[in-house]
Order: sequence, then C-alpha cells, then structure tokens
Amino acid sequence: MRPPEPDLDANRVRWRKSARSGTNGNCVEVGAASTAIGVRDTKDRGQGPVLAFSHPTWKAFLDGCKAGEFDR
Repeated sequence: MRPPEPDLDANRVRWRKSARSGTNGNCVEVGAASTAIGVRDTKDRGQGPVLAFSHPTWKAFLDGCKAGEFDR
C-alpha cells in the first residue's frame, strides 16, 4: 500500500526554477512548504497539476540524482 500523498497548497508556495533553465518555457519549478515539496510545469502554472512529495521522499530523490542513480 502506498503512503498518502502529502498536502500542499500550491498557492502558498514560493516557486523557483533553476537559474540554468532557458527561456523556452520547457522547465519545471520546485516549491517547498512545511508539509511537502511541490513540482510543477512552468507552461501551466495556474491550472496544471502539482506533484507533491514528502520531504524524506524528495531527499531520497536528490540523493539518487547526486549519486548518478538516474544517469543514462
């Protein structure tokens, strides 16, 4: 059984995107709240879906990225 998705009020999150992102609009934004980390598409900020991750899940993802776990 999967754990429940964390609650995240996307309107109360301060969103940011990487400084390395281009201006073509094909980016994602990340926003941190006390309850969760949110990820959304910059092309659909207002109405698109927001993925919400618990802080431990997000940390595990970042640790995997740093370790090259997702490299091709």
